[in-house]
Amino acid sequence: MRRVSRAIIELHAIDKESRQAGWLQSVHPLCKLLVTIAYLVVLVSFGKFNLAGTILMGCYLAICFAAGGISLNMLMRRLWIIILMLAFVGIPNILIDRQPMMQVGSLVITGGMISMTTLFLKGIFAIMAAYLLIVTTPMESICGAMRQLHIPAVLVTVFMLIYRYLIVFLKEVERMTEAYSLRAPNQQGVHFKVWGTMVGQLLLRSYDRAQTVYESMEMRGFTGEFTLSQERTAKLKDYLYGIGWIALFLTIRFL
Repeated sequence: MRRVSRAIIELHAIDKESRQAGWLQSVHPLCKLLVTIAYLVVLVSFGKFNLAGTILMGCYLAICFAAGGISLNMLMRRLWIIILMLAFVGIPNILIDRQPMMQVGSLVITGGMISMTTLFLKGIFAIMAAYLLIVTTPMESICGAMRQLHIPAVLVTVFMLIYRYLIVFLKEVERMTEAYSLRAPNQQGVHFKVWGTMVGQLLLRSYDRAQTVYESMEMRGFTGEFTLSQERTAKLKDYLYGIGWIALFLTIRFL
C-alpha cells in the first residue's frame, strides 16, 4: 500500500515540476520533442564498441539537467529499479565476447566489457533523455507537439488517457490493498494465494470505473479526441535550441 501511495505522490510531483518556471521549461515543446527524438535516434545508432561517442552524448544531458535545475538524486530515487535492471542486461556480453581489445596496466579489457559498458550507458542516457522531457514539459504540451508532427489523433488520445487515468488506476489499487490490510492487520502485504482474486477484482473494478469516466466525458462533450490548447509560436531561441543540439548530435555521430 505504501508503494502505491508513493507512486501516486511521485506522479503528482512530476506533473508539478513540469509546470514550474525555468529556462528549459520555457523552450517550445515541439523543439524539445524533436531534440529528444533526434537524441535517441543518434544514441542508438552508435556501435557497441563506440564507447567514446556514447560518453560524449552525455554532454547534452549534463548541460540540460544543470540548466533545468533537475536533481540527479531524484532521478535515481525514482528510476533505480530500471537502472539496476540495465546493469544486468549487458553482463552476458562479458562471457560471450572475451577477445582482448586493450590493456591498462595489468588489466585486460575485453570486447565484452566495452560493449557491456556501452549498452549500459545507452540505456541510462535514453531514460534520462525521456525523463528530462517529461519533467520539463507538461503532458498536454507534449501531446500538442505530437499532433503538430501529424501523429494520428487516436494515438495521441490513447497516450493522453493512459497518462491521465494512471493515477485513477493506482488509487483503485490503493483502495483494494487498504481494504485487504484492514481484514488482515497482522499480515505483511498481500498473500500470494489471493493474488488471482485481487487481479480479477481489479479488472472488474477498472472496467466499471472506465465506463463511468467515459460517460462523464461524453456528458462534457467528448467526441473521441481531446481539444488541446494552442501552444505559443516558436521564437528564435527555440529554433536555436533545436538546431544547435541536433547539429551537435550529428557532429558527435559522424566526427
